[in-house]
Amino acid sequence: MPLRTDTATRRMRATPSVLYRAFATAEAMQAWLPPEGMRGQMLAFDFREGGGYRLRLVYEDASDAPGKSSPDADEVEVRFTKLVADQSIVQAAVFESEDPAFAGEMRITWHFEPAQGGQHTQVTVRCDNVPAGIGEADHLAGLRSSLATLAAFVESAGS
Repeated sequence: MPLRTDTATRRMRATPSVLYRAFATAEAMQAWLPPEGMRGQMLAFDFREGGGYRLRLVYEDASDAPGKSSPDADEVEVRFTKLVADQSIVQAAVFESEDPAFAGEMRITWHFEPAQGGQHTQVTVRCDNVPAGIGEADHLAGLRSSLATLAAFVESAGS
């Protein structure tokens, strides 16, 4: 079965620079990255090309969506493969799971396109090679949720 690509986009009231900085610290990413219904715990963080992070995503209610790494959580190991300041971030993500449906490396590309004179930015997240075990509707909902939380995070920062 071929792996798929999932994409989500949102316009935000923030400059590309402010958005790029939202990826640069463990505290910021832990605050906005987990989708609705989850909370994050950053286990390791190194923002540089070749660096990466390890994030534990804990389900607030695991009864409907059991974790892939443990009964109530998903752990993901992410490597920053390319960083272009204020423009894009490319990541390689591997979820910890014994289930082969979740195996493999997913590429996640975040792209920041200035809009409306640079005071707004069109943010696109594209996930290539999405493992078959990750349901498309759930994944898209998660991407949209993370984008909404990112927007709230950067827009409340007074950018």
